[in-house]
Amino acid sequence: QVQLVESGGGLVQAGGSLRLSCVASDTFSIYYMAWFRQAPGKEREFVGAMRWSLGRLYYGDSVKGRFTISKYTETTMYLQMNSLKPEDTAVYSCAASPIWSTDPATPTDYRYWGQGTQVTVPS
Repeated sequence: QVQLVESGGGLVQAGGSLRLSCVASDTFSIYYMAWFRQAPGKEREFVGAMRWSLGRLYYGDSVKGRFTISKYTETTMYLQMNSLKPEDTAVYSCAASPIWSTDPATPTDYRYWGQGTQVTVPS
């Protein structure tokens, strides 16, 4: 069992930046670490992922060029969010997958999830 804890959410003005953190209890058996987000009344959306051992990155189209995923330690992942927009408002969740996938954006591949952290960008 892997526990994930996110932090760093908050309220930020449009155009601003925020950095989220995800700390995992263990990543020994993990293939992908990812960020998903869900806004009220909307489906869960893929933000980005990292093939954890190789460092290969994947991003959703809506955040490409603005958000960056990085590995700080073997158990800590960051999501740097720049040029934030009101449509980025959502609960951001960290997820971990113990399986290899042809599409790291598939939420059902992720067995472990954090509790989520709220990001609010007022319009």
